[in-house]
Amino acid sequence: MKPEDIHITDYMRILLGEVPWIFLLEVVFRVFFMYLVLILALRFMGKRMAARLSRSEMAALVSLAAANGVAILAPDRGLLPVVIIALVIIGFQKFVAWRTQNNPLAEQRIMGDIDVLVKDGVLQLACMQHCRMSQEQVFAQFRYEQIDNLAKVKRAYLEANGAFTILKTEDKKAGLSILPSWDKEFQETQNKAPHVYACCNCGNTVNSQNLTQAPCHVCQEKQWNEAVLS
Repeated sequence: MKPEDIHITDYMRILLGEVPWIFLLEVVFRVFFMYLVLILALRFMGKRMAARLSRSEMAALVSLAAANGVAILAPDRGLLPVVIIALVIIGFQKFVAWRTQNNPLAEQRIMGDIDVLVKDGVLQLACMQHCRMSQEQVFAQFRYEQIDNLAKVKRAYLEANGAFTILKTEDKKAGLSILPSWDKEFQETQNKAPHVYACCNCGNTVNSQNLTQAPCHVCQEKQWNEAVLS
């Protein structure tokens, strides 16, 4: 289309583009056909496609959506190529599932590996940096799980598909409060552990009656808060 053919008051072009009205009926058929292709493709790729997706599954879903979008809206594009694309994607997903079923190394390379974000109430800062996770993002996930004390977390894993797995400890331990710093009123309701301080950076705790500028032996930071017990 030439620039001189574009007019802001050309409502028919804005609504229909350069296709006749009859194409709207064809769009109904195309959408119905694409919907069936997607349903069948997801059905053949297994129940995992209806849950939290892995990297390869997300790539497969995006590829299907991209192929369908063009075929739905472009009158000069046929439907058969979409079927071929779907078959190729299904075949590749089946191959990946077969290849990774009994091969942990191949699964790790294709799907990714598990990362440990917290060990025994202490943030694993190097791992968080590798995963591009901030302290506040991790704390937000813990608060969502009704956790207000970092020491309650025995292990926190970031799964290969991006999901969090949190294992809590049954012991009552002193640790870093993970409540927002501005919520002073709620923080005052937490029980303070006597003579126990928590590193504000990693959550490591130490017993001391006079701790001011001593560096944390885990992360070397010097900012401390009174540990909470819950």
